[in-house]
Amino acid sequence: MATIGIGVIGGGYMGKAHSAAFAAVGTVFETTLKPRLAAICGASEASGARYAQAYGFDRAGANWQDVVEDPKVGAVVIASPQDTHLEIAQAAFTLGKPVMCEKPMGLDVAEAEAMCAAADAAGVPHMVAYNYIRTPAAQFVRKLLADGALGQITSFRVEHTEDFFADATVSSWRAHGAANGCLGDLAPHPINAALALMGPVAEVNAVIETVHPTRGGESVTNDDQVTMMMRFDSGVLGHLFASRVATGRKMGYVYEIFGTRGAVRFDQEDQNSVHLYLAEGPEAQRGFTRVLTGPEHPDYLPFCQGPGHGTGYQDQIIIEAKDFLTAIDTGQPVWPTFHDGLAVHRVMAAARASDASRGWQAV
Repeated sequence: MATIGIGVIGGGYMGKAHSAAFAAVGTVFETTLKPRLAAICGASEASGARYAQAYGFDRAGANWQDVVEDPKVGAVVIASPQDTHLEIAQAAFTLGKPVMCEKPMGLDVAEAEAMCAAADAAGVPHMVAYNYIRTPAAQFVRKLLADGALGQITSFRVEHTEDFFADATVSSWRAHGAANGCLGDLAPHPINAALALMGPVAEVNAVIETVHPTRGGESVTNDDQVTMMMRFDSGVLGHLFASRVATGRKMGYVYEIFGTRGAVRFDQEDQNSVHLYLAEGPEAQRGFTRVLTGPEHPDYLPFCQGPGHGTGYQDQIIIEAKDFLTAIDTGQPVWPTFHDGLAVHRVMAAARASDASRGWQAV
């Protein structure tokens, strides 16, 4: 049985999620390549030791270099802050080790381009960890589009809304640094969804806004929400909205797609269903149907044999781990690669330029 040692950089929110995913994926998907939790590091030796013991790693690394350079680590998962991604990825690629990196890839387009160049030079698998688009429901929607079930697409709308920063009396590190603002933190997910569902974006017209200029008595240095019109290469017009101050919304990752033969709506707060309308049959019998995910939908059956029982957030990360192992095992790229992550950065950069010029900006 082939095995590979996994090294995780960072043991916090996403570091724990990835650790749990690689501990479970070999059983859930019965992968031919079995992962082993080889090494993990945190912001300090003490936190790294705690993560290793809690998550079941063979050992804790003294720092990220120690994990990346460990000969027992065959692949690296980067779950540390964005400003560390470039250096870690370059070091792993220099050693010929596959990399899965949390989103967004780096701080800006230049860093994302450098990460792509390092990945290409190494010639090893690489992925960016966009997990929401991996749900069985989202994969079902992508297949509907690929099969032309909705006809010619006429419009697209996507949003990612949460309220974790709606209270202006609360401040944290998230209030500082462009990469931690809404455009750098939440917006990459709906941008990735737009690219996955609709294809390349040709141009955008964006407005970026700081709703609360101060938080807890401190000045804020980044944005709270962004809205943009998008024109895709296909000619389809779309709209994107992302906000971290959307009172009442907890996981508002929502998209609607309208076509000449049908329409679809998805809401991550109800992630195990898709609302589908098909323009067929007697008019009196037409309407949106709630399709519950089940074993007939991609990547659902390994978790459960019962339709409607559903998958959860952690399951998305397990699907992600399966895809990364598949890329390593087969030597074939699995979407989204670093180049797909770079495409997200380019849309983000165009949005910033559009906001500054108050006009349409080519991507």
